[in-house]
Amino acid sequence: MDGQHYWDGGYVGNPAIFPLIYQCKTHDVVIVHINPIVRPGVPRTAADILNRVNEVSFNSSLMREMRAIAFVTSLIQQGKVDGAEMKEMRIHSVRNDETMAALGVSSKYNADWKFLCFLRDKGRDHAGTWLERNFEHVGQRSSVDIGGEFL
Repeated sequence: MDGQHYWDGGYVGNPAIFPLIYQCKTHDVVIVHINPIVRPGVPRTAADILNRVNEVSFNSSLMREMRAIAFVTSLIQQGKVDGAEMKEMRIHSVRNDETMAALGVSSKYNADWKFLCFLRDKGRDHAGTWLERNFEHVGQRSSVDIGGEFL
């Protein structure tokens, strides 16, 4: 793009959140998940195992950053560090694990227009529901329990 080369976050670790903490004035971060964090059952086939390994590795950097954000938030809320020195973040998480978990590993390679429209429509529907339930929290407080969702 514009003469620059970019890699998908899945190859080098999810797009990092820390630039939003250190280089932005906002305290809100909205995470839109494309891989399920929770997948019911145990993978049994080689393809299912490979898919779950992919999901776990793709989510690992996000989980690590969420743990760090939860730790700093705890220190600020306990008064152990000055809130002016450290930035308390408000985290919002838009995810539809049920829909994403129903998709097999082959869906990652599916560029069929109908499938892409299906994903777009599912995403719009879920985003609309999320906005109805959580928009009032943006700018006020986290809409997700970091400890419950990521730790």
